[in-house]
Amino acid sequence: MNSNYILPITIVVAGLLIAGAVFFVGKSSTPGATQDGAKVTARVYDPAIDHILGNPNAEVKVVEYMDLECLHCKIFEVTMHQIMDYYGDSGRVAWVQRHFPLAQIHSKAPKEAEAAECAAELGGNAAYWKFVDTVFEVTPSNNGLDLAQLPQIAGQIGLDVGAFKTCLDSGKYAKKVTDQYKEAIDAGGQGTPYVLIMVGTDAVALAGAQPYDSMRAAIDAVLAQLPDSNVGGTVPTGSPQPTSSPEVQ
Repeated sequence: MNSNYILPITIVVAGLLIAGAVFFVGKSSTPGATQDGAKVTARVYDPAIDHILGNPNAEVKVVEYMDLECLHCKIFEVTMHQIMDYYGDSGRVAWVQRHFPLAQIHSKAPKEAEAAECAAELGGNAAYWKFVDTVFEVTPSNNGLDLAQLPQIAGQIGLDVGAFKTCLDSGKYAKKVTDQYKEAIDAGGQGTPYVLIMVGTDAVALAGAQPYDSMRAAIDAVLAQLPDSNVGGTVPTGSPQPTSSPEVQ
Protein backbone atom coordinates (compact mmCIF):
# COMPACT_ATOMS: atom_id res chain seq x y z
CA MET A 1 0.00 0.00 0.00
CA ASN A 2 1.31 3.44 -0.94
CA SER A 3 1.13 5.37 2.33
CA ASN A 4 1.02 8.66 0.42
CA TYR A 5 -2.73 8.19 0.25
CA ILE A 6 -2.90 9.03 3.91
CA LEU A 7 0.33 10.52 5.21
CA PRO A 8 2.00 12.97 5.25
CA ILE A 9 -0.63 14.78 3.16
CA THR A 10 -3.44 15.32 5.67
CA ILE A 11 -4.52 13.09 8.53
CA VAL A 12 -7.96 13.53 9.99
CA VAL A 13 -8.53 11.69 13.25
CA ALA A 14 -12.07 12.18 14.51
CA GLY A 15 -12.61 10.94 18.01
CA LEU A 16 -12.85 11.67 21.67
CA LEU A 17 -16.61 12.04 21.29
CA ILE A 18 -17.18 13.33 24.77
CA ALA A 19 -15.16 16.43 23.94
CA GLY A 20 -16.47 16.59 20.38
CA ALA A 21 -14.79 15.90 17.06
CA VAL A 22 -11.07 16.63 16.96
CA PHE A 23 -9.16 17.12 13.72
CA PHE A 24 -5.41 16.85 13.27
CA VAL A 25 -2.94 17.47 10.46
CA GLY A 26 0.06 15.14 10.61
CA LYS A 27 3.23 16.86 9.47
CA SER A 28 6.08 16.16 11.84
CA SER A 29 6.80 15.07 15.38
CA THR A 30 9.58 14.17 17.73
CA PRO A 31 9.57 11.42 20.37
CA GLY A 32 8.54 12.61 23.80
CA ALA A 33 5.30 14.38 24.62
CA THR A 34 2.95 12.98 22.00
CA GLN A 35 -0.56 14.32 21.56
CA ASP A 36 -3.46 12.38 20.14
CA GLY A 37 -3.35 12.58 16.36
CA ALA A 38 0.37 13.37 16.14
CA LYS A 39 2.32 11.71 13.37
CA VAL A 40 5.10 9.49 14.72
CA THR A 41 7.58 6.99 13.35
CA ALA A 42 7.31 3.34 14.41
CA ARG A 43 8.43 -0.10 13.35
CA VAL A 44 6.16 -1.71 10.77
CA TYR A 45 4.50 -5.06 11.42
CA ASP A 46 6.97 -7.93 11.36
CA PRO A 47 5.46 -11.45 11.36
CA ALA A 48 8.68 -12.84 12.84
CA ILE A 49 8.31 -10.66 15.94
CA ASP A 50 4.76 -9.42 16.31
CA HIS A 51 1.45 -10.94 17.34
CA ILE A 52 -1.50 -10.03 15.15
CA LEU A 53 -5.24 -10.51 15.29
CA GLY A 54 -6.80 -10.21 11.86
CA ASN A 55 -5.43 -10.07 8.34
CA PRO A 56 -1.62 -9.75 8.29
CA ASN A 57 -1.96 -7.85 5.02
CA ALA A 58 -4.55 -5.39 6.35
CA GLU A 59 -4.10 -1.84 5.05
CA VAL A 60 -4.64 -0.37 8.52
CA LYS A 61 -2.96 -1.83 11.58
CA VAL A 62 -3.82 -0.75 15.10
CA VAL A 63 -0.57 -1.24 17.02
CA GLU A 64 -0.99 -1.33 20.80
CA TYR A 65 1.88 -1.09 23.26
CA MET A 66 0.49 -2.51 26.49
CA ASP A 67 1.21 -3.55 30.07
CA LEU A 68 -0.53 -6.67 31.41
CA GLU A 69 -0.93 -5.08 34.86
CA CYS A 70 -2.43 -1.85 33.50
CA LEU A 71 -6.14 -1.46 34.31
CA HIS A 72 -6.63 0.80 31.29
CA CYS A 73 -5.10 -1.89 29.05
CA LYS A 74 -7.52 -4.42 30.53
CA ILE A 75 -10.41 -2.15 29.56
CA PHE A 76 -8.93 -1.47 26.13
CA GLU A 77 -8.57 -5.21 25.47
CA VAL A 78 -12.37 -5.49 25.51
CA THR A 79 -12.71 -2.46 23.25
CA MET A 80 -10.24 -3.80 20.70
CA HIS A 81 -12.00 -7.15 20.51
CA GLN A 82 -15.16 -5.18 19.71
CA ILE A 83 -13.23 -3.27 17.06
CA MET A 84 -12.05 -6.51 15.47
CA ASP A 85 -15.58 -7.94 15.61
CA TYR A 86 -16.62 -4.92 13.53
CA TYR A 87 -13.74 -4.62 11.05
CA GLY A 88 -12.10 -8.04 11.06
CA ASP A 89 -14.17 -9.69 8.35
CA SER A 90 -13.36 -6.88 5.92
CA GLY A 91 -9.66 -7.73 6.10
CA ARG A 92 -8.77 -4.05 6.08
CA VAL A 93 -8.01 -3.60 9.79
CA ALA A 94 -5.79 -5.74 12.03
CA TRP A 95 -4.62 -5.46 15.64
CA VAL A 96 -0.95 -5.80 16.55
CA GLN A 97 0.06 -6.02 20.21
CA ARG A 98 3.49 -5.23 21.64
CA HIS A 99 4.91 -5.06 25.15
CA PHE A 100 5.31 -1.85 27.15
CA PRO A 101 5.59 -3.01 30.80
CA LEU A 102 5.87 -0.10 33.22
CA ALA A 103 8.13 -1.87 35.69
CA GLN A 104 8.49 1.22 37.88
CA ILE A 105 4.88 0.83 38.99
CA HIS A 106 4.13 -2.76 37.88
CA SER A 107 7.12 -4.88 38.87
CA LYS A 108 5.37 -8.08 37.75
CA ALA A 109 4.49 -6.84 34.26
CA PRO A 110 7.83 -7.66 32.53
CA LYS A 111 7.66 -11.31 33.63
CA GLU A 112 4.04 -11.51 32.53
CA ALA A 113 5.08 -10.17 29.12
CA GLU A 114 7.77 -12.87 28.92
CA ALA A 115 5.11 -15.43 29.84
CA ALA A 116 2.95 -14.29 26.92
CA GLU A 117 5.92 -14.82 24.61
CA CYS A 118 6.43 -18.32 26.02
CA ALA A 119 2.77 -19.05 25.32
CA ALA A 120 3.33 -17.95 21.73
CA GLU A 121 6.41 -20.15 21.42
CA LEU A 122 4.52 -23.21 22.61
CA GLY A 123 1.14 -22.62 20.97
CA GLY A 124 1.58 -20.05 18.23
CA ASN A 125 -0.27 -16.79 17.63
CA ALA A 126 -3.61 -18.17 18.83
CA ALA A 127 -2.10 -19.24 22.17
CA TYR A 128 -0.59 -15.79 22.62
CA TRP A 129 -3.98 -14.10 22.35
CA LYS A 130 -5.67 -16.68 24.58
CA PHE A 131 -2.98 -16.22 27.20
CA VAL A 132 -3.17 -12.42 27.17
CA ASP A 133 -6.97 -12.43 27.27
CA THR A 134 -6.94 -14.84 30.22
CA VAL A 135 -4.36 -12.81 32.14
CA PHE A 136 -6.51 -9.72 31.72
CA GLU A 137 -9.56 -11.67 32.89
CA VAL A 138 -7.76 -12.98 35.97
CA THR A 139 -5.59 -10.10 37.14
CA PRO A 140 -7.07 -7.40 39.38
CA SER A 141 -4.48 -5.13 37.69
CA ASN A 142 -2.09 -2.69 39.33
CA ASN A 143 0.48 -5.42 40.09
CA GLY A 144 -2.17 -7.64 41.66
CA LEU A 145 -1.58 -10.94 39.84
CA ASP A 146 0.20 -13.73 41.68
CA LEU A 147 2.95 -14.81 39.28
CA ALA A 148 2.40 -18.40 40.42
CA GLN A 149 -0.81 -18.26 38.38
CA LEU A 150 1.05 -17.91 35.09
CA PRO A 151 1.74 -21.66 34.66
CA GLN A 152 -1.85 -22.35 35.70
CA ILE A 153 -3.09 -20.04 32.96
CA ALA A 154 -0.81 -21.80 30.48
CA GLY A 155 -2.34 -25.14 31.44
CA GLN A 156 -5.83 -23.67 31.30
CA ILE A 157 -5.37 -22.74 27.64
CA GLY A 158 -3.95 -26.14 26.76
CA LEU A 159 -0.18 -25.59 26.88
CA ASP A 160 2.42 -27.97 28.29
CA VAL A 161 2.95 -26.57 31.79
CA GLY A 162 6.42 -28.07 32.22
CA ALA A 163 7.65 -26.65 28.94
CA PHE A 164 6.06 -23.31 29.81
CA LYS A 165 7.86 -23.15 33.16
CA THR A 166 11.18 -24.03 31.51
CA CYS A 167 10.69 -21.26 28.98
CA LEU A 168 9.66 -18.69 31.58
CA ASP A 169 12.45 -19.55 34.01
CA SER A 170 15.04 -19.24 31.24
CA GLY A 171 14.37 -15.53 30.73
CA LYS A 172 14.86 -16.04 27.00
CA TYR A 173 12.30 -13.37 26.09
CA ALA A 174 13.47 -10.68 28.52
CA LYS A 175 15.42 -8.88 25.79
CA LYS A 176 12.46 -8.92 23.40
CA VAL A 177 10.26 -7.34 26.07
CA THR A 178 12.90 -4.72 26.85
CA ASP A 179 13.40 -3.96 23.16
CA GLN A 180 9.69 -3.38 22.66
CA TYR A 181 9.58 -1.17 25.74
CA LYS A 182 12.33 0.96 24.17
CA GLU A 183 10.43 0.98 20.86
CA ALA A 184 7.38 2.42 22.58
CA ILE A 185 9.45 5.17 24.21
CA ASP A 186 11.16 5.99 20.92
CA ALA A 187 7.75 6.22 19.22
CA GLY A 188 6.56 8.77 21.78
CA GLY A 189 4.87 6.50 24.32
CA GLN A 190 4.67 7.83 27.86
CA GLY A 191 2.00 5.54 29.30
CA THR A 192 -0.20 2.57 28.56
CA PRO A 193 -1.99 1.71 26.45
CA TYR A 194 -0.11 3.57 23.75
CA VAL A 195 -1.85 3.06 20.41
CA LEU A 196 -0.71 3.75 16.87
CA ILE A 197 -2.95 3.63 13.81
CA MET A 198 -0.56 2.67 11.03
CA VAL A 199 -0.68 2.67 7.24
CA GLY A 200 2.58 1.51 5.75
CA THR A 201 5.41 3.16 7.67
CA ASP A 202 3.29 6.07 8.90
CA ALA A 203 1.61 6.15 12.29
CA VAL A 204 -0.88 8.34 14.12
CA ALA A 205 -0.71 8.24 17.92
CA LEU A 206 -3.61 7.77 20.33
CA ALA A 207 -2.90 7.78 24.07
CA GLY A 208 -5.01 6.05 26.69
CA ALA A 209 -7.86 3.57 26.62
CA GLN A 210 -9.96 5.21 23.95
CA PRO A 211 -13.59 4.04 24.01
CA TYR A 212 -15.12 2.07 21.16
CA ASP A 213 -16.78 5.07 19.48
CA SER A 214 -13.53 7.06 19.47
CA MET A 215 -11.58 4.15 18.00
CA ARG A 216 -14.23 3.67 15.32
CA ALA A 217 -14.12 7.36 14.44
CA ALA A 218 -10.32 7.41 14.19
CA ILE A 219 -10.12 4.23 12.12
CA ASP A 220 -12.96 5.32 9.84
CA ALA A 221 -11.23 8.65 9.22
CA VAL A 222 -8.11 6.81 8.08
CA LEU A 223 -10.00 4.23 6.00
CA ALA A 224 -11.97 6.96 4.27
CA GLN A 225 -8.76 8.35 2.77
CA LEU A 226 -7.69 5.04 1.29
CA PRO A 227 -8.67 3.96 -2.24
CA ASP A 228 -11.77 1.76 -2.60
CA SER A 229 -12.90 2.71 0.88
CA ASN A 230 -15.81 0.64 2.14
CA VAL A 231 -16.12 1.49 5.81
CA GLY A 232 -18.61 -0.65 7.65
CA GLY A 233 -19.28 -3.77 9.64
CA THR A 234 -21.46 -5.26 12.34
CA VAL A 235 -21.88 -3.24 15.52
CA PRO A 236 -20.77 -5.37 18.48
CA THR A 237 -22.88 -5.80 21.59
CA GLY A 238 -21.98 -4.10 24.83
CA SER A 239 -21.55 -0.50 25.84
CA PRO A 240 -18.41 1.48 25.01
CA GLN A 241 -15.95 1.83 27.87
CA PRO A 242 -15.33 5.33 29.25
CA THR A 243 -12.32 7.25 28.00
CA SER A 244 -9.37 7.03 30.38
CA SER A 245 -5.92 8.54 30.46
CA PRO A 246 -2.92 6.30 29.85
CA GLU A 247 -1.23 4.78 32.88
CA VAL A 248 2.11 6.51 33.26
CA GLN A 249 5.36 5.61 34.90
